[in-house]
Amino acid sequence: MKLEQGQIWRQGGDYYRIVEWARMSIEYKVMKDPVSKEGTLHKVTKKEFCRILKGAVLLKPEDLPTAETEVSHAPETV
Repeated sequence: MKLEQGQIWRQGGDYYRIVEWARMSIEYKVMKDPVSKEGTLHKVTKKEFCRILKGAVLLKPEDLPTAETEVSHAPETV
């Protein structure tokens, strides 16, 4: 597994985005919705972060939901 800044991982209903990648530590944000980018910021060692990500799926940019996708799937109100 190669960690890079900006990667978004999905595990269950949570999304983990690497905010800052350093030699010995990772600063990441836990989000419920990757489109809104709202979440809590955490700083851990790389080893701890890899343990957190165990079983998580790395999302490609095309796999991420976009604001346009969410609007188009929103239920219509009449």
